[in-house]
Amino acid sequence: MLAAFVTHPDCSRHEMGPGHPECPGRLAAIQDRLLACGLLDYMLPCEAPLATPEQLQRAHSALYVRQVHDSAPAEGYLQVDPDTRMNPHTVPAALRAAGAAVHATDLVLAGQVPVAFCAVRPPGHHAERAATMGFCFFNNAAVAVRHALDVHGLARVALVDFDVHHGNGSEDILAGDDRVLMCGIFEIGLYPFNGNDARSLKDAPNMVNVGLPARSGSEAFRAAVTEHWLPALEAFRPELIVVSAGFDAHREDDMGNLGLVDADYEWVTRQLMRVATRHAKGRVVSCLEGGYVLAPLARCVAAHVKVLIGAD
Repeated sequence: MLAAFVTHPDCSRHEMGPGHPECPGRLAAIQDRLLACGLLDYMLPCEAPLATPEQLQRAHSALYVRQVHDSAPAEGYLQVDPDTRMNPHTVPAALRAAGAAVHATDLVLAGQVPVAFCAVRPPGHHAERAATMGFCFFNNAAVAVRHALDVHGLARVALVDFDVHHGNGSEDILAGDDRVLMCGIFEIGLYPFNGNDARSLKDAPNMVNVGLPARSGSEAFRAAVTEHWLPALEAFRPELIVVSAGFDAHREDDMGNLGLVDADYEWVTRQLMRVATRHAKGRVVSCLEGGYVLAPLARCVAAHVKVLIGAD
């Protein structure tokens, strides 16, 4: 097998009400597309375990983890922030999403597969150390990064985030950790409204976050990767790359306005795989973040996975 495909039915039971863009249909659309393209034939299906409190507390405070557990409604919805709700199935889904990232990291670092894609929800990159934000409860990618460092003993892990929204939660958790390099690209002026230039808001040396204006398009995106990400990644020499894989910068997705196309996700994945091949034995763990219009989401995930597994 060339890759692990990590998911769980619990991730589709969490939902935040009719018409909410972060919906269960996202995972169904992805799986249908991967199946139709024949990509699942090259992937090892894996059931995501529940993340443990110990695993979560490498990225989140113990109090916050307990608050999420205790907040789950017995029925109906609980409004957590203006964009985010919990239903009775949210906590198991969030635990599976974080657990998928941990399990994928274990599989990759044990050499059972070189790469893994976690088809999970809720997403994670807005979840801060002690705060739920923007559809996110636990920061799946940050949990994976800290698991690789603290449990597997890696010295250098890169977190790469190409969601259209700034990964404020990942920055909050990982800024200042010199074992981590975070590279992000996001659209200026979008939620969470806190990253308006190429510098980290925390001004931490391990943050390489590049804000792009609306309608920047493919050329500016690729230039930012080439000029900012790739030199930093080459200098850092990561032993593992974790990807916050958001696909909402696509021109067909109305959650953002960067104007990317399918080929941009294929291209950026290829750049990351080249870095991984040179420095990380080809090891990549990718976790689904955004992407809310089902057709382009499914197409772009397939383009991303095709390169991850070497089928391009």
